[in-house]
Amino acid sequence: MTLNELRYIVAVARERHFGRAADACHISQPTLSVAVRKLEDELGVTLFERTPGEITPTPVGWRIVEQAQRVLEEAATVKQLASQGQDELAGMLRLGVIYTIGPYLLPHLIPRLRRRAPHMPLQIEENYTAVLNERLKDGELDVLILSLPFEGLGICTKSVYIEPFVVLVPTGHPLEQVEWVDAETLARQDLLLLGPGHCFRDQVLRFCPDCNRLSVGSDNMQRTLEGSSLETIRLMVATGMGITVLPYTSVSGYAQVSDLLSVRPFSDPRPTRIVALAWRKSFPRHRVIDLLTEAIRACPLGEAIHLLE
Repeated sequence: MTLNELRYIVAVARERHFGRAADACHISQPTLSVAVRKLEDELGVTLFERTPGEITPTPVGWRIVEQAQRVLEEAATVKQLASQGQDELAGMLRLGVIYTIGPYLLPHLIPRLRRRAPHMPLQIEENYTAVLNERLKDGELDVLILSLPFEGLGICTKSVYIEPFVVLVPTGHPLEQVEWVDAETLARQDLLLLGPGHCFRDQVLRFCPDCNRLSVGSDNMQRTLEGSSLETIRLMVATGMGITVLPYTSVSGYAQVSDLLSVRPFSDPRPTRIVALAWRKSFPRHRVIDLLTEAIRACPLGEAIHLLE
């Protein structure tokens, strides 16, 4: 039994497909299939039920996969301890960030981290919360920057700041003349939203459930926005196609369209999100968490960002 074989069965359980699991492990599908079959023969049990279109762990397979995940996490911890010696701020940090935070926080954060921890290069991945969650649990990422709620077995979180939402409208729009916007007013507008899978979309719809029913156009319009970025939607607002809701840190926008846009605040109680760090309980570099917290709170994120003690 090898760590690679354990990594393969964890990937198969996550992907429910040998081809996708092989791609995730950067090996060929035949190599992965042979390795999984070899491990099943060695253990004397069937780990996966193989049916057309889907691979499902057996009851004993689930227990073995869960234990394999714990073994992989502990192995990653051993490697980190060996490479760092006594300096927790030395060695690569694998950082995951959700799409609606990364472009606005990282340009401020990275220079600060570079000054405070010059021997800690960053490997950065932007992705959806659900994907980052799996990669964190699999030991492929060390720390995440995302918005709450976020929880999981063996996962720690630390709130860093509260960020209000604002409304972005094209210049000349009637809402440009109002002092603030409420959920009822928002629901009557042509609203552009990110596609399903973005937690920011879900947070906006929790604040204004009617916006899902009254979003621009039809379900077809929402499908065309799936996977879009906040920056793409910002540009669509600039063309006059509708309005949108943005996190406060993203409202600066591009200089070439700034004169085409106007920002309006929400009325109280304003919708907000809590931005937090998440990491596995087994992650040994506690000074990294403290450093990330301090560095993020030192970033110039605007007067409307309320830091949490």
